[in-house]
Amino acid sequence: MTEAATDAPMIRMVEVDKFFGQLHVLKNINIEVPRGQVVVVLGPSGSGKSTLCRSINRLEPINSGLIEIDGKPLPAEGKELATLRADVGMVFQSFNLFAHKTILDNVMLAPVKVRKMAQPEAKRTAMELLERVGIANQAQKYPAQLSGGQQQRAAIARALAMKPKVMLFDEPTSALDPEMINEVLDVMTTLAEEGMTMLVVTHEMGFARNAAHRVVFMADGEIVEDSVPTEFFSAPKSNRAKDFLGKILTH
Repeated sequence: MTEAATDAPMIRMVEVDKFFGQLHVLKNINIEVPRGQVVVVLGPSGSGKSTLCRSINRLEPINSGLIEIDGKPLPAEGKELATLRADVGMVFQSFNLFAHKTILDNVMLAPVKVRKMAQPEAKRTAMELLERVGIANQAQKYPAQLSGGQQQRAAIARALAMKPKVMLFDEPTSALDPEMINEVLDVMTTLAEEGMTMLVVTHEMGFARNAAHRVVFMADGEIVEDSVPTEFFSAPKSNRAKDFLGKILTH
């Protein structure tokens, strides 16, 4: 491994702009996420958080700027993009599991198809991951037979099965009932402690405070603040962040 590759941030965005028609949803975004760091992205609805997250693996194409994963520029399309996507795990608000496949098959599918892993190894790995997220006993069930929290943990296991270098979470708990949120956040906290590079869009302030190395606050498509959690929560610098925290933390 060359010196350069080890020192490269896991995610690097330089002057990234994104439009939806006339709407400027990402404005000159500059951000680096070093390997092993957990960055939580906060901000009001419509601030561009999800678009930022989805642009990192080209689910949303950008209009200009540069995105690099582990020192490599993000390809526009084709085989290189598929290869790079395999290194970037993604967990969405909706679990996106295949309804007609068991939980075990859901987790095994991509390693076999994309990574060309042998079935027995894929099965063993999948069971280990389901064990790790606490639902090994649900392996033979179908998604509809699981609670939302269990489905989201299966989705995390499925993303991890590709042995990604980085995990993106786009509001992973916002579709869950309150009592299921913690079981998903617990899995994410463990991942963070194990050194997984993570970018997490969430409204969960407790997770942001306790698990994040950095909090990035967005408003109107711009990064307004980028600081450590203690600083952000106790002494936000911008009025936008003060206003946001005031609304959230008083409830």
